[in-house]
This record gives sequence, C-alpha cells and structure tokens, in this order.
Amino acid sequence: MFATLFDFDGVVVDSEPVHLAAFNDVLAPQGIVLAEREYVERYLSLDDAGVFRAALSRKRTLREEEVRALVEAKHPRFLARFADAFRAFPGAAELLARRAKRGPVGIVSGALYDEITFALDRMGVRGAVGFIVSAEHTAAHKPDPAPYLLGMEELRRLGHEGGVVVLEDSPGGVVSAKRAGLRCVAVAHSCGHDELARAGADAVTGDLLSLTDALLEG
Repeated sequence: MFATLFDFDGVVVDSEPVHLAAFNDVLAPQGIVLAEREYVERYLSLDDAGVFRAALSRKRTLREEEVRALVEAKHPRFLARFADAFRAFPGAAELLARRAKRGPVGIVSGALYDEITFALDRMGVRGAVGFIVSAEHTAAHKPDPAPYLLGMEELRRLGHEGGVVVLEDSPGGVVSAKRAGLRCVAVAHSCGHDELARAGADAVTGDLLSLTDALLEG
C-alpha cells in the first residue's frame, strides 16, 4: 500500500487565478492590488490568512480579528467565482481514483475545507479521498511542515504503514513536504521545473497525465 497526499489548488484544480481575483476583490478597497507575477512568486503556498497578513504588512500590522474578517469576506467571493470558472486539471479525477486503489489518499491544502469539498463533489471523486487537512486544521501553514505532519497523523490513524508520496505545485509546498520527511513529486502547473527542483522536489513533471505510479512511488 502506498499513500498519496495531494495539495489542492494548482494541483487538482486550476483555481489559483480565481483565488487571485477574490483576494483583489477584498484588497482593492484597501488600496492594494496583487499582480499575477507577484502572487505566484510571493503568495502561492500561503493560506488565505497568510496572504492577507503579508499583503497588508506593507501598510500596517493586522490584528487577528481583522485577518479573520478578511478571510471571511474573501470566501463567498471565491466560491461565487469558482462556481462559474470551475476547472479541474486534465487527468485529476482519474489520478485521484487510481491512487485510491494503491492506498489511502488525503488532501493537504491551505484552502478552506468547504472549498475543497465543493470541488471534489463537482469532480465526483469525494469518495476517493480518505481525509482532508485544510487551512482550519493547523495553526502553522506551508512552507512549515505542520500540514504534512498532520497528514501523517491521519495516515497512522487509518493504520497505514507503507510508503507516502506528496503531490505539490509550489516551492513552498515542496519545502513543507520535504521538511516533513516525505517524498515529493511536483507538477509544473504554477511554477517552472527548475524552481520546483531547486526547492527539493524528488521529481518534476509537466502535467498530471504523465504521472505514472512508478514515478510517484520512486
């Protein structure tokens, strides 16, 4: 048995442009607009709270209740945009289902829980996923290893003692997985091959369709 831990945004669903638009919906009244390149280079692996803290730190330090309010304001804007612009990456549903036959599958993401379940339901593969570690579940977020360490706890709870591989798309996500001591294969949906390799990915591929079980399991 070989477990697979999937990052979500940028790996399973093409949602990063939607997140960026929703962030700007909330940040624009604050006088800040994030450019696509800046978002990819600085914010890609952060959870919503981390993005708001970092983006607004150029002006002031936010109180935690302000951070929560901004996250809550972004959430419905993201879901409304995502419902209209939903797109799973080619091969994502098939890969989730295939890996579930090899062992437990988990989602380990900085996205909010119901954003993840919305997409899994839309794709028809929620039953392939054994557990979800979302932004609500950890105090520390990628590139900290905490999300993947919690994912490992979930695997132990399920009785899994075999190999584990992580699928990521950002340098921060790769660093998080490697700090947790896990094999990490990166897919270059959001960042370049070289950047992901420099972050420590054990292998890098251009798309999900080229991911074989042999590549994932090393």
